[in-house]
Amino acid sequence: MKKTLLLCMLLISVTLAADPTGVELLDKIINLMNPENAQGIMKQTIVTTSGKTRTLEYQTYAGSKGKNSLMRYLSPSRVKGNAMLMTDYVDNIWMFNKRTKRVRKLASHAKKQKFEGSDFTYEDMGAGDVWKKDFSPKKIGFDKNNYGKCLKLELKATNDDISYSRIVCWLRQEDFFPVQFDYYDKNKRKIKTLFMENIKTVEGFVTPMKMTMKNLVDNTETSMEYLDITYDVTYDKDFFTERNLKR
Repeated sequence: MKKTLLLCMLLISVTLAADPTGVELLDKIINLMNPENAQGIMKQTIVTTSGKTRTLEYQTYAGSKGKNSLMRYLSPSRVKGNAMLMTDYVDNIWMFNKRTKRVRKLASHAKKQKFEGSDFTYEDMGAGDVWKKDFSPKKIGFDKNNYGKCLKLELKATNDDISYSRIVCWLRQEDFFPVQFDYYDKNKRKIKTLFMENIKTVEGFVTPMKMTMKNLVDNTETSMEYLDITYDVTYDKDFFTERNLKR
């Protein structure tokens, strides 16, 4: 009897691993993309409709599995020393201006605006566990893209306050790591696609060294590329605070 019970439990475990539910896949995505802490240097390149490029570099810090993040700008000179703090999955955003030495908090609706004029919104920067609250996950089959045959997961918005009506995630079959995200507006029109590129394993964590967001409406794109990244870092309780922005 005990052997039969153990065998049944093993079969159930194998089945779940081979055919996870939409909820399990969403949990997997969140865990894969949000390690406990991270620190790196990123280069952001914005390509405008005219084909011109604008580049910024900044030091980035992330803590509590994506709940909090802080960015300090390194270049160009006009923004060097400026900083931005986002907490509670972008529910709170503060900006520090090095020239004026002042910190201002953005209004709550600002998270829907473009981040530094890029094709990423502030809302795009703060996924994490908030996706479990704002979206309902459902598997919608398999399809092929540049990464081969991928499993597709649909996230449908559960309230009208979300910028997107749904997000379609393309997941690698071998580890369910997301390699592409398609964003749809409230008119069911696909408006943006995010590509995860140059995927490597860094310190045991699967890491897209470059992320490119293509805006299908404005015909623009923005890439965010890691020049350096480490997950072997800890932060004290006062690190992700408004006071630390002025440091």
